[in-house]
This record gives sequence, C-alpha cells and structure tokens, in this order.
Amino acid sequence: MGTQTKVTGVILAGGLARRMNNRDKGLVRFKGQPMVSYAIAAMNAVADQTIINANRNIAEYKEFGLPVVSDQTDSFDGPLAGVLTAMMFAETGLLLVMPCDSPLVKAEHLQKLLSTQETSDADVAVAFDGERLHPVFFAIKVILKPNLQDYLLNGQRKIDHWLEKHKMVTVDFSTEAKIFININSMAELSELETRRER
Repeated sequence: MGTQTKVTGVILAGGLARRMNNRDKGLVRFKGQPMVSYAIAAMNAVADQTIINANRNIAEYKEFGLPVVSDQTDSFDGPLAGVLTAMMFAETGLLLVMPCDSPLVKAEHLQKLLSTQETSDADVAVAFDGERLHPVFFAIKVILKPNLQDYLLNGQRKIDHWLEKHKMVTVDFSTEAKIFININSMAELSELETRRER
C-alpha cells in the first residue's frame, strides 16, 4: 500500500433486482458461491476495510463478517444512495465502489481504478470498456459527500450524470470488457456458468 490513501471498499447490494424475480442478486449462487463472495474477495485484497450496502436480507449479508450498512431512506433510491451511506460510514479519504453481481471482476481490476485515481488525482476514476462507462465501478474522493447529499435531496438519481459533474477520469478496460458482465436473470446466470468452463 505504501503512502496510498486508505481506502474503504463498498459492495453495492442494495437494489431490488426486479429482473431476477426480486431475488437478492448478491446471494444468488454462481459456481456454488454467493455472487457477493466474489466481490468480497476482490475488494478485501485492495481495500483497508470492506463494507456491504444492503437493504434486505441484512442477517444473511452479516454472515460474511463485514459491516452491513443500509440506505438512509427505505425507498431503494439506487446506487448513489448506497454510495452516500458508505461515505457517511467511511473513515478514509477514498471510497472504492463495485456491485455485488459481477463475479468476473478481480482485485487487479479494482487496483487499476485506485491507481488511475491516485496518479491523476481526479475526484473520481470510473471504469470504461471502450464503448461505455460502467458507472457502478469507481474510486471516488469522500469529500464529495455534501455534493452527493444535495444531488439526492434534489430528487436526482442518475449515477453517470452525477459522476460527470466532477473531475472525472475514465479507466480503460477495453481489452477485457467481458469482466463487466453483470447477471440480470437466472438464464444469464446459467449461461455464464457453462460458458466460462469451456
């Protein structure tokens, strides 16, 4: 780690997953492991502390041995609400964010977000796959918390819109864009499990 700013990792598991029949995506199994466990393994390797943002099944998430923090509101306000909660909890200058349903993202990918943020000193470093942003994968300065609070209080929810308001740098993952496959249905889940084994 060296002189690097201390980092709090947050795994976003706060959504409703309507397309998964409202099943809690982080707890759905991929190759025999709950999907959130892949995120935890990746995050634990690079963050000084890892927390989970969840609004349901809190007891199940607590079984992973990490702090579980819920949104300030109970209206499932999207990923930014989880980011704000994590900023309130964090005692570090930097927050590293990823979702609970991307089992192909590894520690080295998260480290690339951190390293890019550090070298550019941008407010936020966001994953980019060569075609589009993946705005739930980013490293961000916690000092943006008041700004995010105002944004949400004004009824705004769009994460990419908020990130673009700040000094933002994109992190190029175009050679491995497939890592961002996130699983939105049980059919996609079984397809990904079989395809990875060929």
